[in-house]
Amino acid sequence: MPGDDTTGAHGQGRRALVLVENLSVPFDRRVWQECTTLRDAGWTVDVICPRGSKRDTEPEAVIDGVRIHRYPLRAATGGPAGYLREYGTALWHTARLARRIGPVDVVHACNPPDLLFLPALWLKRRGARFVFDQHDLVPELYLSRFDRGADLLYRGVCALERLTYRAADVVLATNESYRDTALRRGGLRPEDVFVVRSAPDTERFQPVPPEPELKRGKPHLLCYLGVMGPQDGVDYALRALAKLRDELGRTDWHAVFVGGGDTFDAMVELSRRLGLAEQVQFTGRVPDADLVRYLSTADVCLSPDPRNPLNDVSTMNKVLEYMVMGRPIVSFDLREARVSAGDAAVYAAADDEAEFARLVARLMDDPEKRAWMGKLGQERINGPLAWRNSQRSLLAAYAAAVGGRAPVSAGGRGRAGRRPRR
Repeated sequence: MPGDDTTGAHGQGRRALVLVENLSVPFDRRVWQECTTLRDAGWTVDVICPRGSKRDTEPEAVIDGVRIHRYPLRAATGGPAGYLREYGTALWHTARLARRIGPVDVVHACNPPDLLFLPALWLKRRGARFVFDQHDLVPELYLSRFDRGADLLYRGVCALERLTYRAADVVLATNESYRDTALRRGGLRPEDVFVVRSAPDTERFQPVPPEPELKRGKPHLLCYLGVMGPQDGVDYALRALAKLRDELGRTDWHAVFVGGGDTFDAMVELSRRLGLAEQVQFTGRVPDADLVRYLSTADVCLSPDPRNPLNDVSTMNKVLEYMVMGRPIVSFDLREARVSAGDAAVYAAADDEAEFARLVARLMDDPEKRAWMGKLGQERINGPLAWRNSQRSLLAAYAAAVGGRAPVSAGGRGRAGRRPRR
């Protein structure tokens, strides 16, 4: 990772504009942590993002000193045409709101999709520097989500990624695997790519006393937290639980699945078909207080993401959130899962549902190992994976982006040229 020199990161007189399409803010926890880090460093921070459906619904809000501009957006349904409508609407509103906000020193665009380089280019022509915050590898996301292979649309998303890399002055990668991709596919210089790991908010995630009633009369509570999309593996978890019951004869557990997503209804139906309806509870999205109650009571947490081009190299937020709550984890054997969790998880061979079930059973029977794994996870979150380390890297990235340029918001146009590629 590039050095931690944050000279020039202090934002007195400087303004950053953060562009998000995938989630509302502050619901997007990573983006919100970045915004408050920049605010604390003296930056004036504006955010453009979609409105939420149940929260973050106001068109404009100032929260903790960060001004948020939200636009209406209907999430895509169906095939590619739905995504074209969604992304076209988002780009139009983003451009409209960016014009209203005026000059900024840094435009900070968070993917997906890899289309926000378009308004970023417009802002670059007006003196801004472009920081690309790569939350997802969209080509791998396409392959993993749609299972269509390297077709015309895949080649299109690869081209958009290349254009985004080319436009960026600095890239933020969520882990070393993503950084390697930026260097290899993007042709970026090592000093222009900074690893800014996502990390859970340790103030939001504080264990509370367990509530045995959440176990519905069973000795053990198993918990899944996260998005339920085609690539997230909830179906693998359900089939593993069916094997836990049918092949291992274990009925001494209740499982709760917390979260929502595209496949939520399909996963509820799958649990019924597997005969799990009495033992598996789907809560949908819940308030933070309820989430903490479930995690504080859980004996084993599930990370069933199957191995695919995206999951193998991605850092899973749920793994980090399990760790901060001191919960042991069962995961499939993925490269970045091991980097995050280390010995705080046990790993089944990729996509092996029977082994996943066996590991769940072993942890249920070994409370001492569960406690040791949970303590180790908390130590990792409060040590090498702590957000304070990511804060230093984020501010170093901003220092590299603005260099010695005069603030645009103070009248300068910062005409220093783009640094050459390798």
